[in-house]
Amino acid sequence: MSSRTSRRIPTLPSWLPVDPYILALIGTVALAALLPASGAAADAASGASTGAVALLFFLYGARLSTAEALDGLKHWRLHLTVLACTFLAFPLLGLASHGLVPHVLTPQLQDGFLFLCLVPSTIQSSIAFTSMARGNVPAAICAGSFSSLAGILLTPLLAALLLGGGTGGFSADSLVKIVLQLLVPFLAGQLLRRWVGGFVARHKKVLGYVDRGSILLVVYTAFSEGVVGGIWHQVTPVRLGALMAAEAVLLALMLSLSWYGAKRLGFGRADRIAIQFAGSKKSLAAGLPMASVLFGAHASLAVLPLMLFHQMQLMVCAVIAKRRSRDPLPESGEMSQVPVTVS
Repeated sequence: MSSRTSRRIPTLPSWLPVDPYILALIGTVALAALLPASGAAADAASGASTGAVALLFFLYGARLSTAEALDGLKHWRLHLTVLACTFLAFPLLGLASHGLVPHVLTPQLQDGFLFLCLVPSTIQSSIAFTSMARGNVPAAICAGSFSSLAGILLTPLLAALLLGGGTGGFSADSLVKIVLQLLVPFLAGQLLRRWVGGFVARHKKVLGYVDRGSILLVVYTAFSEGVVGGIWHQVTPVRLGALMAAEAVLLALMLSLSWYGAKRLGFGRADRIAIQFAGSKKSLAAGLPMASVLFGAHASLAVLPLMLFHQMQLMVCAVIAKRRSRDPLPESGEMSQVPVTVS
């Protein structure tokens, strides 16, 4: 080994996930605390965030190949397993969190904890981690997309059933707002994909900033409302630590259930990877606008558990995906998908 090699500049370990986007989320919350939008500025920010989220779901629709989605329906057992994790196992664990009130969680934080359990799965990060771990990437694409579409209807309905008075009051108007903001733009993207799909594919890196910028704008709007409403005195450092501990347990349970449960159901390695990453995650992009509609002025406390869980799942799943990428692939009996690059 040469002296130049021996004097390499120290770098962070490859297994340590340092996502600048997490820092951006924290910075957005800090900005909302220091300079919250109020009055006309709040109205403008709310309108801009609504439009940004609609654009976000339009891009989701334009990216998803209709033929690929139809082909993914062949893996119906895998998709049902992911949906069961997302909309059955998660909500049951969320209901169990009632036992943490009042000694661990406040009623408001528990509502947010339960709400995060009702949110659909992610799309981009599920695909990225599945690809990194050499899993079934097409299945992850379809599973995340199907979960997001199902969540547009299931999440508000489950919130009405399980949260009751914890939300700002579920109504047909709330469902219409969610459908108009999420489902309609997604379907528009699908319909126009023939004409805009190529442009979206060529500029996916730049449009990725639109994805993340949309979420940051929604975060700023929600937390500004919380600051103006003066509700942050309800969250002490001890309560925040207890919430993070509860979420760590929740994530560990779902990662284990999705991995070992899929094995018991007879899925191969590539499918188990897709099930684990799609079945253990929650979408910040879908959850934030839904919370804004369902919780109104109290959305900031409601989305705090989701924001923390989102960051936690990214860091933990990055470590898992990196380790799975080093696993030896089966020699026979199982098809392994070729990894793809996901921004």
